[in-house]
Amino acid sequence: MTKHRFPTIRPLAAVLALVLALPLGAAQAQTASPSAAPRLVMPAPPAASSAPRAGAQRPADFIVVVVNSEPITNHEVRAKLQRTEQLLQQQGGALPPRSELLAQLIERMVSDKAQLQAAKASNLKVDDNALEAAVQGVARQNQVTVDELRRRLSADGVDYAQFRAEIRDELLVSRLRQREVESKAEVSDAEIDAYLRDPQGRPGASGAAATALNLAEILVAVPENATPEQVASLQARAQQVLERLRAGGDFAALAAEVSASATRGNGGQMGLRSADRYPPLFVEATQNIRAGGLAGPVRSGAGFHILKVLEKRQAGAGLPDAVVTQTRARHILLRLTPQLSEAAAVEKLAGFKKRIASGQADFAALARENSQDASAKAGGDLGWAPAGAFVPEFDKVMDALAPNQVSDPLVSRFGVHLVQVLERREVPVSARDQREMVRGMLREKKQSEAVVRWAEDIRGRAFVEFREPAQ
Repeated sequence: MTKHRFPTIRPLAAVLALVLALPLGAAQAQTASPSAAPRLVMPAPPAASSAPRAGAQRPADFIVVVVNSEPITNHEVRAKLQRTEQLLQQQGGALPPRSELLAQLIERMVSDKAQLQAAKASNLKVDDNALEAAVQGVARQNQVTVDELRRRLSADGVDYAQFRAEIRDELLVSRLRQREVESKAEVSDAEIDAYLRDPQGRPGASGAAATALNLAEILVAVPENATPEQVASLQARAQQVLERLRAGGDFAALAAEVSASATRGNGGQMGLRSADRYPPLFVEATQNIRAGGLAGPVRSGAGFHILKVLEKRQAGAGLPDAVVTQTRARHILLRLTPQLSEAAAVEKLAGFKKRIASGQADFAALARENSQDASAKAGGDLGWAPAGAFVPEFDKVMDALAPNQVSDPLVSRFGVHLVQVLERREVPVSARDQREMVRGMLREKKQSEAVVRWAEDIRGRAFVEFREPAQ
């Protein structure tokens, strides 16, 4: 598989915003771990006033706004508003005035509707396997099975079919956004040279952005809708982990043992990046901590984080002399064709995984016989690679694997993969790797800016008619 130095991005971050009806910008605030998979959580149960009891008469509905001939109704707006307010309350955030939140939420729903319409007009598809994988991700983040997820949604008055439909729609929008915007962001060598000469002089630079950080984390996850007793118990567990670390415990070993973050396979390391690419919560918690120091437990929407400062330098003094974690992995790639559907490829690779686990087959032999990648001759071996070396969907799964562990089949823009991590190591950051880190930072910034422009363009081209104020 060709290496692509894309930064670690969140192709499903907007799923959270759609499912939970978060206002603009809140999705990233909810997902505190920058290198973890998006924390897809179950919708908050509707407020008592939004879901009428059996036998109660529901107020008459009406159209609030029409987007390219498709309506958004008052019932839809009210349900999303109440779910959003409940989520913010659960996270301990201050609620803005309802009128401001309502206006922002309606605008977000209009923008989402226009993007979904554009995605449906494209030739992109989301098959049932990709949808099921996303639903399983929701269940894993909430530490329940899919069956239990379904029961909880039903108990909260959330229709399971609608829940799946919303996730499918957002996956579709995400694929369109990746194809039309994110995959086209390029960074020139001249831009990298300019950044290395004057990191603080680039447009938009700030004091936080001028600081380079390398943090590691251990996440003790808190399930959605956890009781106060559960939260207290999990906080105590996080505090115990912190005490073990202060007593000389190995951070990487404890991350592998207890962390719920996708970074656990990297010893908890989130990677060297400018401070503005970390959640403000993390930056604030570590601002007075020197390299080697610990902070936490820090509470976010995902749970309790324990942070370790691995490196901290002013970017103006040059990128820090740090170490990076490299992973050596191998994979089997099946490319999709009219004769081989995504579902068939997933099924075939799932069979390979079972054979490998039972000792009936060797991964390298299967790769040589079946993989449709240039690495097939080497048994699928991709060599040593730093974080961010491959496309995000591949990197995310690879980073979460422990050495010798084999992944479930994963879908990327290249096809369907089966991945096995062979080993990991820490190496000093070379001049070349420093340039690639800068390339990744600049590309991610360009992607973020391009996505905003793309969303604004789709919203600007949509015919929007506001009918009646939401009630």
